[in-house]
Amino acid sequence: MTEAATPTTNAPATAAPLRCWSCGGPVASGAVFCATCRAVQPPGDADHFARLGLPRAFALDAAELDRRYFAAQRQLHPDRFATRSPRERAISQSQAVSLNDAYETLKAPLARACYLLKLEGVARTPDQDHTIDDPALLMDQMERREALGEAADGAAVQRIVAAADADARDALAAIARAFARDDLAAAARETTRLRYLEKLIEDARLARARVAPRQAAG
Repeated sequence: MTEAATPTTNAPATAAPLRCWSCGGPVASGAVFCATCRAVQPPGDADHFARLGLPRAFALDAAELDRRYFAAQRQLHPDRFATRSPRERAISQSQAVSLNDAYETLKAPLARACYLLKLEGVARTPDQDHTIDDPALLMDQMERREALGEAADGAAVQRIVAAADADARDALAAIARAFARDDLAAAARETTRLRYLEKLIEDARLARARVAPRQAAG
C-alpha cells in the first residue's frame, strides 16, 4: 500500500495500479495476462498460494491444487508463445518457473509447512535450522537410528519404516491442527518432527535395499 497523495485528507491509502508492460492498460493484481492486449505479464511477487488461487492454509485439497496448476500450465505452454516477441517469450518462461516452484512447494506437505511458517514470519524454519531443541524428539530419533543400524534383515527395517510412516501421518495431522488454531510454535515443532521422520524413512528404505541382496545370497 502507498500513502495517500494528499497528506491533509483522511482518504485511505491505495496501491498504485498495475500497468501492462506491452499496452499500458490496467492489469489486475495477480493476473497472468493483460485483459486489453492479452500479453503475458511478469510473475510479480505473489506468494505460492495466491499464484495458484488457493487459500493460505496448510490443509489443501490436492485435487484442486493439481487442477489449478495444470490449467495454468496449459496457458503457459511454450507453443502458445512460439510466434511472440523475445521479451514475451522470456516473460512466459518466468511465469512458468514461478508456477512450477509454487506447485512443487505446495504439493509436498513438508515444504508447504516450512513455506507457510516463513509467510507467518517464523525466522527459524525446519528446512533451514536443523537444530533439535526438543529433548524428547532428539532421544526418539537417536533410538530409531540405533534400531536402524542394528536391523539384521529386511523385515526389521520394514517394521521401522511402518512405524515411522504412521508417526509421519500423525505429525501431518498435528501440523494441520496447529496451523488451524494459529499455534506457530506447535506447527514448527511438528514440522521438525516430520522432517526427521521423512529422512528416517528415506534412509530406512535405502537400508532395506542394501540388506535384500545379502539375504538372497544367504
